[in-house]
Amino acid sequence: MTHSHSDFDHAPINWVPAIVLISTPIVALFLVPYYLWTHSISWQVWAVFGFCMAWSGLSITAGYHRLWAHRSYQAHPLVKWFWLIGGTFSMQSSVFDWCSGHRMHHRHVDDTEQDPYSAKRGFWFSHLGWMLRNYPSGQFDYKNIPDLTADKVLQIQHKYYGFWTVLANFGIPMLLGWLVGDVVGALILAGLLRLVLSHHFTFFINSLCHMFGTRPYTDSNTARDNAILAIFTWGEGYHNYHHYFQYDYRNGVKWWQYDPTKWIIYGLSKVGLAKELKRVPEVAIQHAQAEMRFKQAQSQIDNFKGNLTTEFQLFKEKIQQEQQAFKQTLLEWQNLKTQAIELKKTEFAQRLHEADEKLKEQFLQIEQKLKWHSTQVERALSHWNTGKMKNA
Repeated sequence: MTHSHSDFDHAPINWVPAIVLISTPIVALFLVPYYLWTHSISWQVWAVFGFCMAWSGLSITAGYHRLWAHRSYQAHPLVKWFWLIGGTFSMQSSVFDWCSGHRMHHRHVDDTEQDPYSAKRGFWFSHLGWMLRNYPSGQFDYKNIPDLTADKVLQIQHKYYGFWTVLANFGIPMLLGWLVGDVVGALILAGLLRLVLSHHFTFFINSLCHMFGTRPYTDSNTARDNAILAIFTWGEGYHNYHHYFQYDYRNGVKWWQYDPTKWIIYGLSKVGLAKELKRVPEVAIQHAQAEMRFKQAQSQIDNFKGNLTTEFQLFKEKIQQEQQAFKQTLLEWQNLKTQAIELKKTEFAQRLHEADEKLKEQFLQIEQKLKWHSTQVERALSHWNTGKMKNA
């Protein structure tokens, strides 16, 4: 469905979100420094603040996002309730609204008319502006979340969301503040400051993570991997990976990438509180990375403006040779996938495990070949770029 520019230019103000999202940062900007200057804050209040920051943030990343929006794992009812209460505390709308909008974002990413928070409409729109008015792209009919609308608990949260979110945002800080002996301090820090920070850290994914960073897996959309933003967003900063492999429970797929949401989900699975964790096969990840390496190399070749030196010719030939080998590896991979399907059809049940082990080894060989192609292209690019710098 297409919309005219006037539908966006003259969209009515969405009053409740507009008031909350504009007033809370302004109040926090003045009230928090004043309170910190005039009062002594105990470490217990700071601990409450830290706990509430983590609960709010992880309830969005592990709950709203990876559990409900993408169904990347299954969780025990206790975990669901914990994420649901924390998500309501985060004041980022109901699971229905959040997940319907997010699935729409993935389906129409970067479309200026259908992506609810398209980065191509600018930083302000993708970060905050899309929530301040009733834009056509922000009207959700929930047809894309039938799995969620069938959940009775989520139905209740959606129906009474306004009441529950107000209760959570006052009740939780007040209760924890009472336990540590400073209700006002907890309300200002664990209530107000936590709310503003958790809001904008989440919003960074829609805005900055579509503008700054690297694209190691795909350049078909604006999503970027940004290790710095991953620190503030509980691991969500590896956004280029996520947009290409959205059903993986991991965003930081490398072992060294900071993704506490991934670690918590994995930890929950080890104690029986989560199951059916979805993981993209490593061979598919290596394939995506190799494809992008070749694209980067080809782009340098196509855009080269200098003299056709011997070095350039050698670089070009190296990339062409590696591309031929890459195509052969992809052909082997396709044949292996076909073989795997046939084996599943013909092998007797008692021999399936034996067949799986045999195929596993062959898929690992394909994975290693793809990784090798990627490494070779990266080395050729590095050597070529170093040579250009020396000759500049």
